[in-house]
Amino acid sequence: MKSQIKEVHGYVHAHGMPFKGKILMVASSPAISKQTGWPIGFWAAELTHPLQVFQEAGYEVDLVSTEGGKIEMDSYSNPTDASGYSAHDVISLGYMKSNGFGQMLESTQKLTDVNANDYLAIFLVGGQGPMYTFRSNKDLEQLFVNFYESKKPSAAVCHSTTLLLEAKISDGKLLVDGKTWTGFANAEEAYADEVVGQKIQPYWIEEEARKLPNTHFKVATPFSSYAISDGNLITGQQQNSGAAAARLVVEQLENTP
Repeated sequence: MKSQIKEVHGYVHAHGMPFKGKILMVASSPAISKQTGWPIGFWAAELTHPLQVFQEAGYEVDLVSTEGGKIEMDSYSNPTDASGYSAHDVISLGYMKSNGFGQMLESTQKLTDVNANDYLAIFLVGGQGPMYTFRSNKDLEQLFVNFYESKKPSAAVCHSTTLLLEAKISDGKLLVDGKTWTGFANAEEAYADEVVGQKIQPYWIEEEARKLPNTHFKVATPFSSYAISDGNLITGQQQNSGAAAARLVVEQLENTP
């Protein structure tokens, strides 16, 4: 039976909302880029924008990381960074002024210490770190596939979609076999490289995805909000797509019998 594909172009649960269950978000632990030498981690908007969607819809969120402990946002994603690259991101700025958010970043559980049965959905946070900490991470692959094969919404955005280049389901096929999905685009990589004046990433996700047989990697206009659901696999193109991907997660949860 052909998968139903839906595309969307566009943009602790809220006080007083009934508790509807828990969503697991996974971010990269701090790392050092072998490409640039920069300290890298998660992209702020790819955590905060989906977090806002989930909390306002009445879901509680637990944040875990690849190694546990304190996690750090990529400097270019910090709205207070001197570069001004993300100065427009008032959602992240608002969360950064919250004590609860600071505590969330200060002490994360390791992803292997959680029980997938406690959660309704999984959402992988992107950033520069996942290109090193998510790729070939068998523990994370197993966790994500567990959610996916349990028919729970399983979402990844931006560079976190690197996991899908290798993640396999129980029958040995790639999870993205026969699927339509998205992630950080070649055109966006080229733009970022030009802005900083050097090659940032060790490989490009779109370039690698297009080498895979029997899968359809699709991108929209660079840096537009774009997310796809193909069955319970949900993917977002880049940092401006996190909220759109999160809304697809919520939509699936609200429509689950």
